[in-house]
Amino acid sequence: MSATTTPARPLAAPALLLSACVLALAGCAGDEQELSQWMDQQKREVKPSVQPLTPPKNFVPQPYTALTGVEPFSAQKLTVALKQEARQPNSLLATEMNRRKEPLEAYPLDSMRMVGSVTRNGQQYALLRVDNLLYQVKQGDYLGQNYGKITKITETDVNLREIVQDAAGEWIERPSALQLQEKAR
Repeated sequence: MSATTTPARPLAAPALLLSACVLALAGCAGDEQELSQWMDQQKREVKPSVQPLTPPKNFVPQPYTALTGVEPFSAQKLTVALKQEARQPNSLLATEMNRRKEPLEAYPLDSMRMVGSVTRNGQQYALLRVDNLLYQVKQGDYLGQNYGKITKITETDVNLREIVQDAAGEWIERPSALQLQEKAR
């Protein structure tokens, strides 16, 4: 192996690659000029149409006036409304507001479970479980938070009427019932 032949081979490959790149770039130069001419022509022909922006509206701050008004959820307002309702002669609530509340009126109906019934001295009683305590109720007793009065007791049901407000705010009577809860096995 001679020292003069070895360096000639490695120089031939880079030279060939360099000449190929120069030829490729020379071919692109013509396309670049054509592209430049086309872009200049498009700039002359196309006129952009930009709509002007509308100016923003003036903001006029409003003072907060509700702070001086009556709070809509105050207990005092509710008490006054209930007292006014009770004073009306045709109101269903008039008699309900003037009587003493019974212990089972502190619990909602859905927290009560009928677990049985008993007949004693010809009087039908229902057994209700509330907060793991057993209560004995009869016809005429009150239960639930909607002035529920027991109207009938059978072996499987406690029927009662409740006094509730309808969508228009009028007090109406609504029938309701508690049914005997069977033990899950």
